[in-house]
Amino acid sequence: MRGVALGALLALVAQAPAAPARSPESFQPPAWTLPASAERAYSAIAPRVDGRAAMDIVTFMDRYWRLAANPGFNASIDHIREQVEQSGLTTRIEEFAPRAKGWDYEIGTVAFADTGEVLLSRERDRVSLCINSFATVDGGIEAPLVDVGKGDDYSGKDVKGAVVLGAAPSAQLWKDAVVSRGAIGVISTAIAPYIRPADPQAFTSPDQWDVFQWGSIPYDEARKGFGFKASLRAASRMRERLTSGPARVRVTIKSTFHEGPSRSLVAEIPGTQKPDERIVMVAHVQEPGANDNGSGCGTLAALASAIATAIRDGVLPRPGRTLTFVWADEIAGSRQWLSSHPDEAKRVQYMFALDMTGEDTSKTGGTFLIEKQPDPSAVWPRPSDPHTAWGASKVKAESLKGTLMNDLHLAICLRRARDAKWIVNTNPYEGGSDHAVFGDAGIPSLLNWHFTDRYYHTNLDRPEKTSPGEMVNVGVSVATSAWFLASATERDALSVVDLIAGSASARLALERRQGASPEILAAWTTWYRDALASVRALPVTGSSPKVDAKVASATRALPAAATR
Repeated sequence: MRGVALGALLALVAQAPAAPARSPESFQPPAWTLPASAERAYSAIAPRVDGRAAMDIVTFMDRYWRLAANPGFNASIDHIREQVEQSGLTTRIEEFAPRAKGWDYEIGTVAFADTGEVLLSRERDRVSLCINSFATVDGGIEAPLVDVGKGDDYSGKDVKGAVVLGAAPSAQLWKDAVVSRGAIGVISTAIAPYIRPADPQAFTSPDQWDVFQWGSIPYDEARKGFGFKASLRAASRMRERLTSGPARVRVTIKSTFHEGPSRSLVAEIPGTQKPDERIVMVAHVQEPGANDNGSGCGTLAALASAIATAIRDGVLPRPGRTLTFVWADEIAGSRQWLSSHPDEAKRVQYMFALDMTGEDTSKTGGTFLIEKQPDPSAVWPRPSDPHTAWGASKVKAESLKGTLMNDLHLAICLRRARDAKWIVNTNPYEGGSDHAVFGDAGIPSLLNWHFTDRYYHTNLDRPEKTSPGEMVNVGVSVATSAWFLASATERDALSVVDLIAGSASARLALERRQGASPEILAAWTTWYRDALASVRALPVTGSSPKVDAKVASATRALPAAATR
């Protein structure tokens, strides 16, 4: 999830203020009625999104530490391809040079040298060895264990040739201990505070003693060192032993750097009227988690199969625009698709990212979120639109451009919520995943995800934390939105004008109640003016005098709404 090095993310979280509580008066959309084609698509797709098939992909991918070009990544791509093709979709593999070597490991063990007591292992901890760690000699290596506390206590401590334990992020600990002081490896306990509070008295469940976030160290062929991530339980045991005097550990690693291309899987349902125009959906394959992002991959496969099956069964027409489904390396795969398909990229109309879409919210603490295409809430913090604990990205007010996508997709998700008693929320744009790549290319894009998740990027992100029903909910909603955007008629566009105009009125009323400045009210007015204008391009047949007239009328009403 969200293509940022874990160390950078932890620094971001540490610096950011705590996310404000969601306002009791958050944005309350009007009582939307879906356009006729959207309702038709919903009815056809909803019974055909197979949560069991999505869960099969999750459990298969959970076997592997997946990084582009490594065996687990490639096996996952092949498994998804096999399942998708069973629904009759044609697929293809696209290859390009990966952004990093395809690292993986079979053995990663830390034990006390004298007693053999195992502190960290792949069998128990699964992802404790840091990405880019090199293999040790056969039988492992033995070295002193040195604790540097929060990561900065080197006073009077000789760490040359030692394994250094500290609370700093693994990359920072590597730089300070290995690069600057000659240690041979590090063990980091860094973790985001929303996953594990610093004070054990604040723990809400026993597994907080055993949870840790996986991490990486820089690729360093000269030093050929290693890094580990450790749970509080493992770190406490090491520190307990050190209170009795010096301790030595034996580290045994068998890891491999795989050469080869990064592979993306692409499937398409060609459009019947404007096949050169596309709606693109992307799920990333890399990372080791079940929710992150086995669930996104499973959801995308299930919704692609559901659309194909509904078309085959004759209950849903083929889309007017092409639907493109992509499973790839996060961010790098999206960039590659855009650069290697320049003509197609210019005509992508909308994009959906699927990332962490299957969380069992009763276990993870997360909620389903639509991360919106940037709107004024991404520029000006609002009580009604809090950022998540992941943190905000810098968005400039002058870069904002309104789109029908935010409110339309929310309306479709809320349609599903009525049937499934599903909780749906939104958050301002934060970036960091595939939607950011398409957004930077000027394509209206949004993210479907869950947060705050107390198992995010951890060893405990496993299939039992994943809900087939949640994947069905997200899959139905994204599939309905994508098919509708690919197939909308003039009549549908007229309905969407009403939907956007109602949303504009509700948003401006909320902003006035929140005491918004004239600058913020003006920004929302401009944003919704753009959103209304975007409806002109929605019908597959192109705009029409009726649509133009209705957009113009709704636009003229906006300045009055801003000052009412």
